[in-house]
Amino acid sequence: MSKKQFVFDAFDNKVTERVPVGFWFHFAPDNLFDDRPEIIRRNVEGHFKYYDDFHPDFVKLMSDGYFRYPNPTLEKVETAEDLKKAQSGLVDSWIEAQTALVKELTDRFGSEVPTFYNIFAPATVLGFSLEASGNKLTLAKLIKENPEELAYALNVIKKDLAKLAVSIITQGKADGIYLSTKNIQDEAVTKEEYWKYVTPSEQGVLNAANAVSDYNLLHICGYEGARNDLTVYKDYDVKVINWAVVVEGVSLEEGKELFGGRAVIGGFANTTEGVLYSGSKEEVEKYTRKLLDQAGTTGVILGADCTIPSDTPIERLEWVRQAAVDYAQA
Repeated sequence: MSKKQFVFDAFDNKVTERVPVGFWFHFAPDNLFDDRPEIIRRNVEGHFKYYDDFHPDFVKLMSDGYFRYPNPTLEKVETAEDLKKAQSGLVDSWIEAQTALVKELTDRFGSEVPTFYNIFAPATVLGFSLEASGNKLTLAKLIKENPEELAYALNVIKKDLAKLAVSIITQGKADGIYLSTKNIQDEAVTKEEYWKYVTPSEQGVLNAANAVSDYNLLHICGYEGARNDLTVYKDYDVKVINWAVVVEGVSLEEGKELFGGRAVIGGFANTTEGVLYSGSKEEVEKYTRKLLDQAGTTGVILGADCTIPSDTPIERLEWVRQAAVDYAQA
């Protein structure tokens, strides 16, 4: 069986010879928003080295260098009313550049392993833009005081991200997208407000991706300890879900039940304090067995809460994979 079919079978909740393993790094961690050619080249070369060193079961293709959404109608937002000036269709070169990035990577290893490109959800993209503009507007403030303006801007961004998703799958030859989202980090924002004003933009991107691929992933980001109500996303139409198991305190087993039995990715902390980074080989192996004892081996993919530290030795990832092999053979 090919490695691609092996991973797709796991995503489809079929019995596989062992549990797949998937971890990912930022390859330009100090310049994620910088789209200079040398930064993009660092990203490409990082993928190549990672693939050659580890031969992963699948690859999450990183968008390092393309975090900034260069839409001129959203670059100088000072008031909520400015959001009504937003227009889509002005970032085609940004979409084309990312498609070219994905195609270069999939040409190298896309025939051998599944590939999924990182795309940030519209609210995350808008949050990046607001932060870069230096004003005091926040997503939490907007959803409470100017929800219609917020929804309008998210819909504009959705159109461009939907186009990006289709392009990187159909032209870049990725197998799907990895949509990164998170709750608006303010306890005053209700689930109902999120569903009404934010969810439509996220589902719009997923609908576009689902129209051209059966294998799209959702990442509910717990970066730097961000906490999320996972139930917000329980009905999102995706094949696989990844969340911050350690940060949220929601196990793979519990998450699998929450998300209706769909395949799940995760289990390990992504910090320097976590066992993957700092534990001994025996500790990593023991933790891997514990995860599989609890969650089972069908529709489970071992990974981390989020991107792991860039200096994590590849051998540590191999410890996890070999432990999964040994577990299946026991």
